[in-house]
Amino acid sequence: MAVGVGLVVAAASDWRLGLRIISGGLAVAGGLRLVLPEKDAGMLAVRHRLLDVGILVAVGAVLLVLAATIPEQS
Repeated sequence: MAVGVGLVVAAASDWRLGLRIISGGLAVAGGLRLVLPEKDAGMLAVRHRLLDVGILVAVGAVLLVLAATIPEQS
């Protein structure tokens, strides 16, 4: 849901804010994957727990860094 909201915000107004929302959603998904039992993780449980958490947090961090470091276009 956070990714959908982030995409709408990015398309409608501020793409940096949209990327921050998506990044936050990925970080929350990583945290949930870390604490939820295997049977309750649902679609978050794709691979091993630590690999899933690492991938979700890494992609979220990369998006956050990209949103912060790409210069404004004039």
